[in-house]
Amino acid sequence: MATAQDATAPRAAARDAAAQDAELRAAAQEIRLGVIRLARRLRNERQEHGATLLEISVLSRLYRHHAMTPRTLADAERVTPQTLTRVFAALEERGLMVRHGDPADGRQSLLKITEAGMRVLHEDSTRREAWLVGAMEGALTPAEQQIVRVAAGLLDRLADE
Repeated sequence: MATAQDATAPRAAARDAAAQDAELRAAAQEIRLGVIRLARRLRNERQEHGATLLEISVLSRLYRHHAMTPRTLADAERVTPQTLTRVFAALEERGLMVRHGDPADGRQSLLKITEAGMRVLHEDSTRREAWLVGAMEGALTPAEQQIVRVAAGLLDRLADE
């Protein structure tokens, strides 16, 4: 025989699910706003070296992955290869990236970062990381700094979704 408690259990579960969903949406909004503000602040710390944010992103991927095909790189950046055609040309023209034939597939080319590209990447990150270190030291406790470090890894995973 069903009791009154049995009848209210689904409603309670639905309320709990709705509350969890609302909390997750609120957390998503806080994260989005915090990431946007931090990204804007870090952009303001950029050195002027003539490389666009997309060029820096491409160089960063090439640095982390050593060599990539244009298609793989475009997929990782979530853009079409055609979007990156001008970026690749500009990076090659300035000697920041080179293109070699893929030994595994002669129809493909592999893109690699050059020493000059690594220098530009280093210059770009040094000033921004120095600002971030100072901000973290000045505003966060050591425990909070560790939480931010863990959160950075989680945010990176979310960015890959």
